[in-house]
Amino acid sequence: MALAETTVDRDALAVLQPGFTGTTAPDWLLRRLDEGLAAVGLFGRNITGPRQLADLTAELRKVRPDVLVAVDEEGGDVTRLEARQGSSFPGNLALGVVDDTVLTSGVAAELGRRLAACGVNLDWAPSADVNTDPGNPVIGVRSFGADPALAARHTAAYVTGLQSAGVAACAKHFPGHGDTSVDSHESLPRIDVPYDVLAGRDLPPFRAAIDAGVRAIMTAHILTPALDAGRPATLSRAVLTDLLRGDLGYDGLIITDGMEMRAVAATYGVERGAVLAIAAGADAICVGGGLADDATVCRLRDALVAAVRAGELAEERLADAAGRVRALARWTASRTPGGLVANPGIGLEAAHRALRVTGQLTPLTAAPYVAGFTPVANIAVGDETPWGLGPALAGLLPGTLTGTFAGADAGTSALAAAGGRRIVAVVRDEHRHSWMSAAVTTLLRARPDTVIVEMGVPHAPPRGAVHLATHGAARVCGVAAAEVLAGVR
Repeated sequence: MALAETTVDRDALAVLQPGFTGTTAPDWLLRRLDEGLAAVGLFGRNITGPRQLADLTAELRKVRPDVLVAVDEEGGDVTRLEARQGSSFPGNLALGVVDDTVLTSGVAAELGRRLAACGVNLDWAPSADVNTDPGNPVIGVRSFGADPALAARHTAAYVTGLQSAGVAACAKHFPGHGDTSVDSHESLPRIDVPYDVLAGRDLPPFRAAIDAGVRAIMTAHILTPALDAGRPATLSRAVLTDLLRGDLGYDGLIITDGMEMRAVAATYGVERGAVLAIAAGADAICVGGGLADDATVCRLRDALVAAVRAGELAEERLADAAGRVRALARWTASRTPGGLVANPGIGLEAAHRALRVTGQLTPLTAAPYVAGFTPVANIAVGDETPWGLGPALAGLLPGTLTGTFAGADAGTSALAAAGGRRIVAVVRDEHRHSWMSAAVTTLLRARPDTVIVEMGVPHAPPRGAVHLATHGAARVCGVAAAEVLAGVR
């Protein structure tokens, strides 16, 4: 009995993918790795640079050589490797706009090479969502686009490129988070469309990922009544076992989205949600974006063990889930790192190719005023990552001044701050923010020569003397826009 209990305890730990605070591994985490924990999730708070990250992952592997070290590194707006300076790679929307699958695969391979060099072997990317709702508050530029076929071919290319570096890819958020107007970090989104719409619109990128050999798929905390009217996808056997395993034939690891997100935590609770997710067919519980301590790991472990003992969760299902986690660890361990040739310039190349200019652009010759209209960042992106093009433009046109504005008086405040300088207005999803749109209108009425740079989804009609669409707010997108505005590219 003691051995059986020990096995269940270790399996319960093996299915968890927790986070922690700090840039070195805390003692409690190392102890849990020794007891059976098989994976660790890293976030921006854990990373200061490549050398530190490599030291951290080496510290973890001293205790457990086969540990899965995961990170939410999409490139573009969602970056953890470069959370403090902005990504060297444009995100999915930019790659979708270029629509060159060789480029997409190359970007993913270079990103994977950098992850592998730091000891990361599981990337919670790419987003395979088809962003059909322009008002989507959480996906947006993280999607390759609104066309299912385009999203499918680029999802496959990204998976192939990332995994060529020995880093397991994780297509997300199954069965598709693109047609939502609610952020699942905040509440439970609902997609009310017939199954044939889901099958033709949302599922093709996941089918393509599976065909490309994707090693992991992440679930979405969304309710899709056509699949399951009672439970969100993360907790639904109909979605995870019947559809993903059965109909789509997927045999890899199924990872939940963050269990502390309110779509699950506020309705089922984190512990109950973890039990239901494993019972439904998930294999790994992602937790740690918000809850990042030993108490959380122990609570989830104990909840899973108690569910097995109470007959609410089959011991065989838990063992199967733990076995899939260990199988992915073996796959990553079998990869040979260092086989790829570095391609450090591919990110800037991709950002330039994604740039779209409307109007007659005459390069700026005098230092302008860059007015950034800054919305509240969604939780997936985070507010610690800088964005815009002020620093990049200042490097090319010394004396450039910048300011950040928001709210009802943003436009008039920007005009006053700019004085007589040419204004470059930087927006992000103008169509989603009425105050931002009003600010642009105010600027253009007073200063028709204002240049508009849209660094989100360019759904609003182009306005201004010149309009640039970068299709993402990564640092490298700002650099590309600045180089064009200054006439150096």
